[in-house]
Amino acid sequence: MNPAEPQVITIMPRSNRERRDQYESHKLVKRLRRLAGQAIADFDMIGEGDKVMACLSGGKDSYAMLDILLHLRSRAPVAFDIVAVNLDQKQPGFPEHVLPEYLTALGVPFHIENQDTYSIVKRVIPEGKTMCSLCSRLRRGVLYRVAQELGATRIALGHHRDDILQTFFLNLFYGGKLKSMPPKLVSDDGRNVVIRPLAYCEERDLEAYAELRRFPIIPCTLCGSQENLKRKEVKAMLREWEKRHPGRVESLFTGLQNVIPTHLLDRELVDFSAIRATGTPVPDGDTAFDVE
Repeated sequence: MNPAEPQVITIMPRSNRERRDQYESHKLVKRLRRLAGQAIADFDMIGEGDKVMACLSGGKDSYAMLDILLHLRSRAPVAFDIVAVNLDQKQPGFPEHVLPEYLTALGVPFHIENQDTYSIVKRVIPEGKTMCSLCSRLRRGVLYRVAQELGATRIALGHHRDDILQTFFLNLFYGGKLKSMPPKLVSDDGRNVVIRPLAYCEERDLEAYAELRRFPIIPCTLCGSQENLKRKEVKAMLREWEKRHPGRVESLFTGLQNVIPTHLLDRELVDFSAIRATGTPVPDGDTAFDVE
């Protein structure tokens, strides 16, 4: 080619599929950020001057939570700090370098807490039994302590909408309680405020987001491979319901936000002995099932 001749660079047009994928990815990112921001606002999760301890397990949900919180902080009307914390439970084969390298590259302050809770769980729980309950209690206790040591005013967990619904049915089916995961609560020790910024986010969106952002996922070899978990059964049940009746899961989640205690049977919530006819109409007084 003659050096004097201008080079012609041909730019191939993107395919319709590429344009569509980019459009869907953009919608996904906006949706997750909007829903997390809405949950934070609805439940007053983060305020001026808060120090948020983002608990990072190495799974898709906690990665997404940290990523979204970092974005929201840059646009939030209030100033708050974020510190990422990982509990290294000394599971065999755990890649200790992954999270420090990832967080260093992000420029996020972080703390790695080393506690061998793995050995405790393996020693206490018989082979074949579910490990999640004990593992969760041990992990929670360590994180509560670390939050105090770091001066954190909020402990952020990566539970999402599906986790909340699954927990509701687990408590209903196996605990005999109408109880789930609140988006914001005071910790067991009374010293910490726990928040769940992803409370409105769907798991399938978080799965797609993790793939889009290429998070370095670390699988849980302690309990993630257990096949006898009741949570897995409930998860499969909800997915089957949604497949057969689209919109049912959304309706279930909405129901958790529209509780009518007078139409349940808890005598601690309602003084049934004091109920008297007054002659005045009562909204929803005897409506057991609303008109569709």
